[in-house]
Formats: sequence, structure tokens, C-alpha cells
Amino acid sequence: MRTDQPGGQPRDRPHDRPHDRLSVRGIEVYGHHGVLADERRDGQRFLVDVVLGVDATAASGSDDLRDTVDYATLVAAVERAVETEPVDLIETLAQRIADVCLSQRRVQWTEVTVHKPDAPIEATFEDVSLTIMRSRP
Repeated sequence: MRTDQPGGQPRDRPHDRPHDRLSVRGIEVYGHHGVLADERRDGQRFLVDVVLGVDATAASGSDDLRDTVDYATLVAAVERAVETEPVDLIETLAQRIADVCLSQRRVQWTEVTVHKPDAPIEATFEDVSLTIMRSRP
């Protein structure tokens, strides 16, 4: 075991954080978020990517859905988070989605990317996106 920190404490212990990742990318949801009045009124398409830090050991051994994150249920919760109460900023929306992901007891950390491909920008562009990383305390 490496002890690169003062006091001889282990730098990184694999059992302290899962290295398995469960990803769902391109969740398309219609929402009414944005600063402009017409964004709130008319709404627009948002795409969401979530990556979840999980420990897949139990599920791989049991082959039982109860031992992992049910991604169908999670996607439905992410959709509800985007479809509900409008917010001005994608930063706020991304945090809301991260909170949904971390509410799953088997999720230790999450990376959430919110894409706003139809943002009201007077230029040719491919995408506007924000990625945040959040973890349990």
C-alpha cells in the first residue's frame, strides 16, 4: 500500500471509492429553462449525459437488479427534473440532476453534462454544455 501522504496514510484505497462507471448519454428532454422570456414560454430541447460512480461487484455476482442502479428508473427521474420548475441557468439545472443521481443509494459520485443545443445565440454553433462533478460527502 502506498503511503505518500504525511503521517503514513494511504494515498488511495480502492475500497474507499468505486471505480466502476455506469453511463447514460443523450437523454433528450423538453424543458422551459433559460433567462429569456421566450425560452420560458416556448421551451426547448435539452440533452443530458450522466455518469455514475458505482460499485458493480455485488450486481455482477448476483445478476440481480436490486444490487445495482436501475437506469430506467433513474432516466425517468432525470426527465422529471428537467421537465419541472423552470430555472434560469443550466448550472442550476445540472445541480438538480446531480441531486437526483446522488439520491440513488448505490451512487457514490456523478458527472452530469447538460447540453443546450438550441440556445438563443446569434451565431452558428454546435452546442452549449456544462459538465459538473458531484459526490457524496
